[in-house]
Amino acid sequence: MNRRLFRNGVVALVAALAMVPAVAVADSGPYRHPGRYAHAVHHGGGVPVVAGRHVRHARGEAVTPPRVPLNVRSGPGVTYRVIDQLGSGSVHGLRCTTTGSRVHGNPHWYRLAHRPGYVSAHYVHAFRTVPWC
Repeated sequence: MNRRLFRNGVVALVAALAMVPAVAVADSGPYRHPGRYAHAVHHGGGVPVVAGRHVRHARGEAVTPPRVPLNVRSGPGVTYRVIDQLGSGSVHGLRCTTTGSRVHGNPHWYRLAHRPGYVSAHYVHAFRTVPWC
């Protein structure tokens, strides 16, 4: 009897999880969809506004190999000079997404929210969608 209840519960859980749209987890990767947040604008305070409401800065985790720092550059590309480094696994605020030179095929770069500089989206896992600059 208990096995049947347990099996039925597991089947119900799997069925419920199957109903969660794949889009909900698709935005968690570092690759952004081009033009998805093209309607995002900035007003005088530098705070992004989407559809008339303020958007808090997204956060992202540096996903470089262990003990390998992530370079923070002065612009969105590998030709810009390195101005700082972030530790692997560290979490930082992301202000916006822009395009620049490709890193392993990914042309997207994140502008950091609370310090100057840009990091390649290839090495950052964004916890939610980051608006375009």
